[in-house]
Amino acid sequence: MERLPRISVITPSYNQAHFIERTIRSVLEQGYPDLELIVVDGGSTDGTVDILKRYGNRLRWVSERDEGQTDAINKGIGMSTGEIIAYLNSDDLYEPGALHAVARHFAAQPDSMWVTGFCRIIDEKDREMRRAITAWKNFLLRRFSYRLLLVTNPVSQPATFWRRKVVDEIGLFDKGQHFVMDYDYWLRIGRKHAPAVLETYLAAFRVYTTSKTSSSFLRSFRQELEVAKRHSTSPVLNALHWLNYFCIASAYLVLNSIARLRKKT
Repeated sequence: MERLPRISVITPSYNQAHFIERTIRSVLEQGYPDLELIVVDGGSTDGTVDILKRYGNRLRWVSERDEGQTDAINKGIGMSTGEIIAYLNSDDLYEPGALHAVARHFAAQPDSMWVTGFCRIIDEKDREMRRAITAWKNFLLRRFSYRLLLVTNPVSQPATFWRRKVVDEIGLFDKGQHFVMDYDYWLRIGRKHAPAVLETYLAAFRVYTTSKTSSSFLRSFRQELEVAKRHSTSPVLNALHWLNYFCIASAYLVLNSIARLRKKT
């Protein structure tokens, strides 16, 4: 029988009691035989800790003040023991069978350093939304190249996994990044290793009114542009990224306006 690698999933959290149990269940109910779930909580006061206590030794957790989401992710990686690492935010979900699909890939491809897959967008009630954006990202992901990554980011963070060797090679996430630390990390890995793309849904990314992504999407896209410029000296690629930023930001402004109008009616 093929040996499946140990997978460590880190969940950074702060005051997400409304969603975190759904996140935890989506990980534990994978039925993966060698799983380590680590929740790094920033000192929540909304009942999150009570939820974590209910899971006993099915997960590891710590609740204490930290320097933000990126610091929590790095802390979790430092606590982890898995050969494969990922982080899943405390409002996102794994699709059933995701961990087995990822593990089978890594077991069959020992030279593969990181893998990503498709990711749905869901609302606060787990309903799929923004299917056109998902389809566009899937289209780009099937045609992945490093040059494309410098122009736009089709890699969905919840659906991405990497070997511990990557951490040994390029280090941890940049604590100076609070919105696009994942994009910066993909660019750092991608410069040395092309990702494997699994054409299957591995995760679901949640968007809602008060979410970090929803409330700060313009800042996130602008910071992606700034990060891309640090990784590329090509004026053509930088110009294309700026054009991509303008188009995506415009699309999200329209989508958010439509969502607000629907709530009023």
